[in-house]
Amino acid sequence: MTPKIETQRTIQNFDLDYYIPRQVELFLVDRRASGSAAGTLKFYTEKLAPFTEYCESKLITSILEVNASIIREYMLCIEAAGHNKGGQHAHYRAVRAFLRWYDLEMEPENWKNPIKKVKAPKVPQEILPPVSIETIKALLNVCNKDTFFCIRDSAILYMLFDTGLRASELLAIDRSDIDQTGAVFIHHGKGNKDRIVFIGKKTRAALRKYLKTRTDDNPALLLSRYHERLTYDGLRMIMTRRAAAANLAGPSLHSFRRAFALNMLRAGVDIHTLAKLMGHTTITVLSRYLKIDETDTRAAHNKGNPVDNLDW
Repeated sequence: MTPKIETQRTIQNFDLDYYIPRQVELFLVDRRASGSAAGTLKFYTEKLAPFTEYCESKLITSILEVNASIIREYMLCIEAAGHNKGGQHAHYRAVRAFLRWYDLEMEPENWKNPIKKVKAPKVPQEILPPVSIETIKALLNVCNKDTFFCIRDSAILYMLFDTGLRASELLAIDRSDIDQTGAVFIHHGKGNKDRIVFIGKKTRAALRKYLKTRTDDNPALLLSRYHERLTYDGLRMIMTRRAAAANLAGPSLHSFRRAFALNMLRAGVDIHTLAKLMGHTTITVLSRYLKIDETDTRAAHNKGNPVDNLDW
């Protein structure tokens, strides 16, 4: 939900070189030209629209009129609209990226980027819960019929848990991106980065069973009931329906990614390799996925505590 802003009057006189809507448009063109993913473009488009509307409501048409106070007032407006801390931070990041681009691209004289004076909203570093193994089993159990949809949905569940892929990355996979050894080639993941992930024997078997139901020539791995590439909304609806059939609260798609990370860590995969599999450039972001509890810390201590492991 974005703030509803009433524009006070129509702006008729403006310089296109500084006109905010025009500069936002050029910023998006630059993002497209630099190869930003569709999700990234959607993010900037959606998050910069209310900023543009807010500026117009304050009769600010020139980017040179945007100062730190305006940005702070805008962020308060975003907060008042009901956005949580994560949502507020997302709007802040979009404005920051836009103003940084303008500063570097246009090199305006006698103008200092005002975003440098505005602190980003603090986001609680909560450790987000993964989907449980019991929930995954229950979801698989309701996909127990020999129909296209059950076979497809089983394959989806296996893929999500076995790869730790983002939903958008899973949906973008073509059949040709998977080889016989279980390597899955991810093209243009987050940050427009390519990488390879892997699937095990059970997931490969589930995929083979699903692909045997296909008689079409659509290159997409996952298809909707209309034989088109499955969309994010379609994938989310599948999860909602399967959860309802299992009498469960529907897990988020991203919770499978967290479950993958935690279970790989528990299995002994080092954190740097895990970050590479998940498409993270550093381990900082990965730490938010790892909901390590007392069982994990106790097992780690039993394995490595220096007193018991010494040969006294």
